[in-house]
Amino acid sequence: MTTMAAVRVHGWGEPPVAEEVSTPEVVADEALVRIEAAAVGHLDRTVAGGDFGVKPRLPYIGGVEGCGTVVSSALHAAGTRVMLRGGGLGLTRDGTWAEFVRVPEKNLVVLPDGMGPALGATYFVPVTTAACALRSIGRLGTWGVPDVESAADEVVLVAGAAGAVGSMVAQLALRDGAKVLGLVLDQGQADRLPDGVEPVLAGDAKHAHTLHEERPGTLLVDTLGGRELGDRMHWVRPGGRAVLIGYVTGEEATLDLPNWLLQDVALLPTNMIRRNREARKYAEELAPLLVSGDLQLAVEEFGFDQAATVFERMAAGGINGRAVLQPRSGRQESES
Repeated sequence: MTTMAAVRVHGWGEPPVAEEVSTPEVVADEALVRIEAAAVGHLDRTVAGGDFGVKPRLPYIGGVEGCGTVVSSALHAAGTRVMLRGGGLGLTRDGTWAEFVRVPEKNLVVLPDGMGPALGATYFVPVTTAACALRSIGRLGTWGVPDVESAADEVVLVAGAAGAVGSMVAQLALRDGAKVLGLVLDQGQADRLPDGVEPVLAGDAKHAHTLHEERPGTLLVDTLGGRELGDRMHWVRPGGRAVLIGYVTGEEATLDLPNWLLQDVALLPTNMIRRNREARKYAEELAPLLVSGDLQLAVEEFGFDQAATVFERMAAGGINGRAVLQPRSGRQESES
């Protein structure tokens, strides 16, 4: 096959386009993988916007994560289902939004038996980010907040609890015995929260005022960022901490420094680029829980020709969980 379907970005800030391109040829130390599902994440949108520190040469095939089966490899048998990430995919080389991808052998991870392609393409980031935020950065149960001797004594506030990472944070905190409150946009998102999470609706000023006055939280895990970050930090008791994961609602935040010092809440960044080895250990530990259904990750599936629609829905916060692109449309996949 000399050509294949792919999704490419032709200009910064422009929607991605599905089209036919040449099938790649592998070189030494590379494998060829037939893509079954390719993730679309916030990093993909950030790169395509043109303001990221790494800019692929236009036009480029996007996608920093994906899942597929091995066509040719020196390390893995043909037909082995693998996850693809790293090695510059979607950043310094063409990514996973294509029928076939050439990828460095070292950037393939064999998936657990029973894990399907959509989950295989999307699980790594939310699972490992959530685990690092809670355990390594937030030090759930071991931070040293007064009257907190274990994870069961923690009150975890999750901002953006209906998103893929936020939902995983909530689930892992619940598994460790913590009380969890989840900030969501509306009642529709509240209905999708994991069982056991107490919802906090973004428009509920009375509830927000109560949280501000009582400061019940011991740990805030925030996927939203934006200008209201400082207000949410005031929901955490003195000596607690806030772990910042993302910036879905804005890339800038302002802290009133005198009041922040008075609040005595530590603000901690989540930099997963520095935590790759740690992340792989968490992925290996937690992937079986996804296969068994003990952890849940919502995934919406789209065809390559719907890539621009995915970008629009992500910008509006309209994706339930994570999104994947497939070489064929979701309708064709469900009928096959």
